[in-house]
Amino acid sequence: MSAPVLVRTRSELAEQLAPARRDGLRVGLVPTMGALHEGHASLVRVAREHVGGGPVVVSVFVNPLQFGEAADLETYPRTLEADLEVCAREGADVVFAPTVDEVYPGGEPEVTVEPGPLAEVLEGRTRPGHYRGVLTVVAKLFGLVRPDVAVFGEKDYQQLVLIRRMVADLCQGVEVVGAETRREPDGLAMSSRNVHLDPEQREQAVALSRTLLAAVEASGYGAEVALDAARGELRAAEGVDLDYLEITDPSLSALPDDVPAGTDARVLIAARVGSTRLIDNLPLVLGRPATSPDQRHHQE
Repeated sequence: MSAPVLVRTRSELAEQLAPARRDGLRVGLVPTMGALHEGHASLVRVAREHVGGGPVVVSVFVNPLQFGEAADLETYPRTLEADLEVCAREGADVVFAPTVDEVYPGGEPEVTVEPGPLAEVLEGRTRPGHYRGVLTVVAKLFGLVRPDVAVFGEKDYQQLVLIRRMVADLCQGVEVVGAETRREPDGLAMSSRNVHLDPEQREQAVALSRTLLAAVEASGYGAEVALDAARGELRAAEGVDLDYLEITDPSLSALPDDVPAGTDARVLIAARVGSTRLIDNLPLVLGRPATSPDQRHHQE
């Protein structure tokens, strides 16, 4: 297990990647805000699969542009030494951990990425400006690293969809790979925010994944039945303050009224457990919305 090279500046990053560019190797990027866990480790492994012998770069940068409240920015966990150990274990080649001044010289940028109407739904309803900050820093990382492939977790599904849209609309030429959400044995999605949950809240938080699974299990009967099943699961939960629970198409657009059987969709949830805001989602396939479990029972 060899330690990755830690670089702090743009020039150091360019110097480390120059040999790969000279030799025509593919470069992979895993953008993170640090506090790495097994979910992040799985992203590094996916990046390695896509670049082969080329370098995998893990960026560790807590981006102030995407935080709405200063308190959230200040309390976000920063664990660089532990992050380096995770990167070493997973075979990352370079860790890019710049300062805020290195990423935003001169302060907040005057030119930013406008994320469009998709940034105003779901997460965007309660976090105005969040995705402008996310897309701006990702665009800057793409410019600095110039990756062939970048890997993002599906847990932040709206972020993944928006980044894919940005890459397509701005012709950035980066292959954006979505990696499946990694979960704890009880189903809770791995997240850096989970450390803020006390033992009781940690047990309560599992209700989010149970709610999503209830929707998946009922999805063969259509979106409304699936949502009803999810809401029923959530009503039995304690300590969960729901923000939203929605089923959309994979691009996060609203589903049509008449959904054909076999339609791919996504169920997404956000809620607070204590003071910690958690998000999660799962893919599902919708069946014929005219048939409910009760109707099927009577027909049989």
